[in-house]
Amino acid sequence: MSTARAERLVNLVLALLSTRQYLTAERIRGIVPGYADAASTEAFFRMFERDKAELRELGIPLETGSYSAFDPEGYRIARRDYELGDIDLAPDEATAVALAARLWDSPELTGQAHGALVKLRAAGVEVDDQTHAMVEPRVHTEPAFAPLLAAVQNGQVVRFDYRRSDSPDRLTRTLEPWGVVSWRARWYVVGHDRDRDAPRCFRLSRISGEVRAIGEPGVVRRPDDVDLLTFVAGSSGRDDRSPTTTARLWLAEGRAAGIRRHARVVGARTVDGIDGDVVEIDLYHPEGAADWIAGHGPDALVLEPDVLAKAVLDRLERVAGGGGGGR
Repeated sequence: MSTARAERLVNLVLALLSTRQYLTAERIRGIVPGYADAASTEAFFRMFERDKAELRELGIPLETGSYSAFDPEGYRIARRDYELGDIDLAPDEATAVALAARLWDSPELTGQAHGALVKLRAAGVEVDDQTHAMVEPRVHTEPAFAPLLAAVQNGQVVRFDYRRSDSPDRLTRTLEPWGVVSWRARWYVVGHDRDRDAPRCFRLSRISGEVRAIGEPGVVRRPDDVDLLTFVAGSSGRDDRSPTTTARLWLAEGRAAGIRRHARVVGARTVDGIDGDVVEIDLYHPEGAADWIAGHGPDALVLEPDVLAKAVLDRLERVAGGGGGGR
């Protein structure tokens, strides 16, 4: 789906969800951004029919009707059918949903949602002020996110200024970007660093200034054998050259899937009557691993090194002392 069409569908959902009225096709054409570009009335109706079909295929309950026999047919989305009921998610499922929500947060999308609601009010449509909370993203992304994602999609080389973790200096990097991924609540871009002639990843929060696209589109190709998330999590092509720490952990059986994805099972052990596995995991950012491991609560126990075990224990004790303990 093109970006323009995706934006138009979001605007259409906002319009139909934000009002208790039935909106006619002609009124939708006048107030929903994206339809004014239609070359003719026939072109608009073809576009609108495709969009209605798309929404129904996505499972969005599009209603048709009118308030009286004298009113023309219109459209709306009933909130009672649109809203989800309570959902119980497993920890891994909740993590996946949170990651998807993080991807949808950007200043561009927030601005488009606000602009659509302003146009609805200006057109005399009664708007529910709570509607934006149902569709407006909440999680912050870095300023470099949008231009880097565009460069990935266009297959275009980028250049930016970057600050390493161990130096206040900013160096200019030229990158063939392969993808943008999230790891431990941080965004990274992965690609081929032309300055080092090697694969590298860069944390978006350390990119300063403008991300500049250079050269022609379509010249960058992501290698088929590269797993971006695994690369960021601890591949030999890491950007930070901190020493590798191999940690040994006990994980409850069938639990802590987030750690298991990056660990090697080396044995089995029973702790406090609970069966589990002993695993080893290579940590390239040990200072940030304590928060990550502590987030798994009693399902993960650090066996070594001692400094990491103490750091995780300190975090769990702070949570317990603050009344925010887990199960």
